[in-house]
Amino acid sequence: MHTTNKPPPPMPIHAVLHPPIRLPPPSLSPPTATAMAYASKRGNLVMMRQLRRQYWSCKAIRRRVRYEEGEEEGEEEAYGQNAEIPMLEAYSAAFRDVALLVRAGVDDEEELVLIFKGFSSSLSSRTSSDPSKSVLPGRAVIHSIDVVKGPFNPSNIEYLERELPRDVYKPKMISKQ
Repeated sequence: MHTTNKPPPPMPIHAVLHPPIRLPPPSLSPPTATAMAYASKRGNLVMMRQLRRQYWSCKAIRRRVRYEEGEEEGEEEAYGQNAEIPMLEAYSAAFRDVALLVRAGVDDEEELVLIFKGFSSSLSSRTSSDPSKSVLPGRAVIHSIDVVKGPFNPSNIEYLERELPRDVYKPKMISKQ
């Protein structure tokens, strides 16, 4: 048996200069995934870079902690995050044709919060411009929720369900997500 020591075939120049092409993650929308797969098959590296840059630059992080001048971390801890608001925001994002009117108590004051298409806003007090800060503080107690037809029109409210108590709405929201 005669074996020859052949050197391995040379690598293509684009394999040396560029990192390996990754296929799009399954979480991408079908048009973006299709475009990225097409570009990777054709070896169009410029198109792949543009698609990757567009995809990752459009990814928004909703609950990122940011601080303004003079704000300390201790203030954030004293205010706290209400654990039920993100659950209600996720529900309203999934069912985009409804809005939620949340009645809650904070330090013996009544708060009214509107949640529509995944976003919440306080109707009875100031809403923070910082999306990382919860509309209701952690100490807030939600009393009831009204499910209304969206988009919300304060002059003509169409109630789908009215004054759902806590023990009714929580299992209902979790089961529908």
